[in-house]
Amino acid sequence: MKAPAALTEDHTRRQLPVASLATVRGHTAALIRHHRRPLAGVLGWHALAALTALAAPWVIGQLVEEVTHARRPDRVTHLLVLLGVALLVQTVLTWLARRAAFVLAETVFARVREEFVASAVRLPLSLLERAGTGDLVARTTGDVEALAFVVRTGLPQLLVAGTTIVAILVTALWTAPAAVLAFVVAPVILAVPLRVYLRRALPGYRWERATYAALAGVAAETGHGLGTLDALGRMPARGAAYREALARAEAAEHWTLRIRMRFFPWCDVAFGALVAATALWAGWLSFEGVIGVGAAVAVTLYAQQLIDPIGEVVGWLDEIQVAATGYARLLGVGEVPPDREPSGLLPAGDDLEVADVSYAYRAGHDVLHSVSLALRPGERLAIVGPSGAGKTTLGRLLAGIDAPSRGRVTCGGVPLVDLDLPTLRGEVALVTQEHHVFVGTVADNLRLPRPSAGDAELYAALSAVDADGWVRALSEGLATRVGSGAHPLSEAQAQQLALARLVLADPHTLVLDEATSLLDPRAARHLERSLAAVVAGRTVVAIAHRLHTAHDADRVCVMADGRIEELGTHAELIAAGGSYAALWRSWHGASPAAGSRRLPSGPRHTE
Repeated sequence: MKAPAALTEDHTRRQLPVASLATVRGHTAALIRHHRRPLAGVLGWHALAALTALAAPWVIGQLVEEVTHARRPDRVTHLLVLLGVALLVQTVLTWLARRAAFVLAETVFARVREEFVASAVRLPLSLLERAGTGDLVARTTGDVEALAFVVRTGLPQLLVAGTTIVAILVTALWTAPAAVLAFVVAPVILAVPLRVYLRRALPGYRWERATYAALAGVAAETGHGLGTLDALGRMPARGAAYREALARAEAAEHWTLRIRMRFFPWCDVAFGALVAATALWAGWLSFEGVIGVGAAVAVTLYAQQLIDPIGEVVGWLDEIQVAATGYARLLGVGEVPPDREPSGLLPAGDDLEVADVSYAYRAGHDVLHSVSLALRPGERLAIVGPSGAGKTTLGRLLAGIDAPSRGRVTCGGVPLVDLDLPTLRGEVALVTQEHHVFVGTVADNLRLPRPSAGDAELYAALSAVDADGWVRALSEGLATRVGSGAHPLSEAQAQQLALARLVLADPHTLVLDEATSLLDPRAARHLERSLAAVVAGRTVVAIAHRLHTAHDADRVCVMADGRIEELGTHAELIAAGGSYAALWRSWHGASPAAGSRRLPSGPRHTE
């Protein structure tokens, strides 16, 4: 079987970055420093609990001495009472220590989760779309869960185990230092297997997580495009792609399973050898008179007590490798560099210009070729053309989502990629077929572009898109909770919220990528009236899949093979008899002069 590094190369090249082991250690050290006081308290409680747990072997050793030498009977009674008290105190201290550990673990995990979410929402949209949503979803779910499991459950148990091991070793050395020499048997047996395991585990689990992300991506994309795949008869090919991704995930799981199966049997051997070697060595020392019988029994019991905490640590070692891999993937999201460096310059006007622009999603494969286009402030430009002509790509460049490979896209003389995102979204916005309702109140959803907006401004924005009526009719108005598990919204209502957000953002240019095409005709007509209030008085670039949009536009840009083929008014292009006239005749099936619905216009919203 190939090494994981060779097998993951193709996947990691297309996925979000993964932080290095040094970065993981650095962030872990920072977390420890930040929480050092509660951590010290947790360790203190565990140390007290571990010390009380050591009373039992010592008391039993003293009982053996008393019984062996037939000493005072009353001392036996006192020792038994002491044993009962020690067990009771140990139980209380262990409960307090575990509670403190769980509180600390939840606090640490909350900080990690908040940092990850903050990094995820800052991801450049262009990079996220190239990497695919599967990788981010896998990190948000599987990697977060793996880390949460170790932090919430493993951290308390590891703290208990660690302090117990230290306390047992110290007490055993105090009881009979010579007998403790037998304890070295376990680390000697585990040294080589542990080294091999640690060398292979981390790359193995990184490979496994990468295949999980790829599998999640294939599954999500298949579910999202199920109707299209079925209509085009591509389900068998998609099924083959899913089986291939599943086979890679299975191969990764087999690799990590073999690592575990080769390591853990050595642990059982080491634990058995630890107790056996200690019993034999301590027994021989007792026989030779070096230590007493009670000390030999106590040290043997201490060796037996070591098995559980060491087994706990070894058992969690595998989960720690998984969690470390997950943490590296989570931290990798924060290492994604920004896709723009704001220059601090502000646009001198509302004019948008594309100057000799080319663009490639993959190096050497341009999808736009030397495109130049100047938009007049306040005009409506329709971009039409066959599928794959580059319409949506040009729209993304006009919205500042992607930076051109060559050339410049400027607003008021400043390249869009030189603007920070808040400034950019105040200049130009992209409106697509997708819309989102976030968990929270209606007001929370509306205030995303302008957090300081008051209720009166929110209702004014809703009124502009003809949505204030149904919002006022809600049980709690703007305070009504919507989103998953809350008050359901229809598709039209959800998109009206998105349009109202645009009113609040108030950009001077809108790029519309067929924003109402996925809705039923009645909803589309209603939303077109809402959309009219948003687009009125603004510069509008409409990526048109239905040519009635082009008929209503001030100018029409016809694209083919990533180039602008024609540019002019509807009437001019029909008269020219070129590719646009052919598209119009094919789509309309009637006279080129036939009309279509026109969106109403109105004044631009201002604050």
